[in-house]
Amino acid sequence: MNKKALVLFSGGQDSTVCLAWALSKFDHVETIGFDYGQRHRIELECRLTVLDRIREQFPEWAHKLGEDRVIDLSWLGQISDCALTEEREIELNETGLPNTFVPGRNLVFFLISSAVAYRRGLSTLVGGMCQTDFSGYPDCREDTLKALQVATNLGMASSFRFETPLMWIDKTETFQLGEQLGGKKLLEIIVRDTHTCYTGDRSHEHEWGFGCGECPACDLRKRGWKNYISQQNQ
Repeated sequence: MNKKALVLFSGGQDSTVCLAWALSKFDHVETIGFDYGQRHRIELECRLTVLDRIREQFPEWAHKLGEDRVIDLSWLGQISDCALTEEREIELNETGLPNTFVPGRNLVFFLISSAVAYRRGLSTLVGGMCQTDFSGYPDCREDTLKALQVATNLGMASSFRFETPLMWIDKTETFQLGEQLGGKKLLEIIVRDTHTCYTGDRSHEHEWGFGCGECPACDLRKRGWKNYISQQNQ
């Protein structure tokens, strides 16, 4: 079995836990990020900090970390009309989805990642999509990604595996998984160095990390952390 993986790594909580998960299971792990004109593009800086911290804090993983790359997808932001790529108030639209939904984003991410993995000889793609604790995005659902895996393998005559280790766990369990994988050291990296806030706020620090504290991403992370701490204190 090819023990090489490519992690879709944004620098957020979920993708950092997925990176740790991949490093615990694969012999060689590469990372890929995307610059699509996101409002919270501070995450592109945070992802480099997280990678450096993992190399420093986890020597047993450091030798497994391979090449990192960021792909310019600025055109995706140009064709999107949403609060994740434009300065506007975050709210629900007429479809019931939050207006932070970037149509086709995860489909594009996996397709581009598959092309990179094909060239690099990486058999498994790992993403932090989650159907349990999410904002209703249809491209985060398991059925969507299973269908995409089939289409990608047919279109590339390949045998990629799309792994989504967070698909059926909530944010509380994501914090727990992070601790199981890397102990308090990894948990500190997740809290202090990763970025989730949709508005890109790194000026307000909370016990669960940095962010505006109000957007949907902050709300999920905040509630997950509070439940995690509550269970720790029981």
